[in-house]
Amino acid sequence: MIRISNVTKAYKNNLVLDSVSVSIPNSKFVSLIGPNGCGKSTLINCICSLIDYDGHIFIDEVPIKSIPKKELAKKISLLKQNSFHDLKITSKELISFGRFPYSNGNLTKEDDKKIEEVIQFLELDSLQSKYITELSGGERQRVYIGMMLAQDTEYMILDEPLNNLDMKNSKHIMSLLKKFVEEKKKTVILVVHDINFASMYSDEIIAIKDHDIFASGKTKAIINEDVLTSIYDTPIRVTNTDIGILCNFYK
Repeated sequence: MIRISNVTKAYKNNLVLDSVSVSIPNSKFVSLIGPNGCGKSTLINCICSLIDYDGHIFIDEVPIKSIPKKELAKKISLLKQNSFHDLKITSKELISFGRFPYSNGNLTKEDDKKIEEVIQFLELDSLQSKYITELSGGERQRVYIGMMLAQDTEYMILDEPLNNLDMKNSKHIMSLLKKFVEEKKKTVILVVHDINFASMYSDEIIAIKDHDIFASGKTKAIINEDVLTSIYDTPIRVTNTDIGILCNFYK
C-alpha cells in the first residue's frame, strides 16, 4: 500500500497540494481524476520522489524518502507523457530500458526473459524490430508501457497515457492495463481526464479538487451525479447500462 499523509507542495506562492492524505491499495486499478491544475501530476511526482514536498509518503509503511533511488525504481515505475519519439531506437531496445535498475544496461538472461514476456503480453512481437519513429501513436504508447512493465515494479503510475489516442487505441491500452492488474496482481495508478474510462476500468478512484482530496473510494461510490458535478463544477448525468456506468456531460 502507498500511504500519503499531509503532503503539501507549493511553488513559491503557488499552493499546488494542500495537506493531502490518502491511501492507495495493492493490486488495484486506481484512477486519479480532477479538473486541470488541481495537482494530479504534482502528486504523482511526489510519490515517485521526483520533487521535494512537506509531509510523508510511505510504501508498505517504509518512508519513500528513506529508499535509495535505485531501490525505489524497483518498487515504483512512472510513465510520463512521452519524450522518446525522436530517438532512433527499436521498440525492443526501448522496452529494455525498463531493466536498467536491475542490469545497469548489461542485460542478463533474466532480463531477456522479462522483456520477451512483456512483448508477448502487449502483442508487440511484430513491432519489436521496428524503430519507434515508424510506429503509430497507439503502437508507440504500447511500447512505452512495455518499458514500464519490463521494470517489473509493484506500483505503476501513468500520467495521462491516453492523450492524443483515438477511441480504439485508448480502449486497447486500458484493457491491457486492466488485464495486467488482474493477472499479475500489480497496482496501476492512472491520471486520466476521460471519466468514462475511469468508470469502466477502475477498481477505485481518487478525485482531487482545489489541491486536496475531494473524494476517494470504490468506483461506484465516486461515479455518481452529485460527486462528479461537485468535482467538475458542471452538470454530469450518470446512467447505469448493461456494460457499466456511463457519464454524460455534453448537455
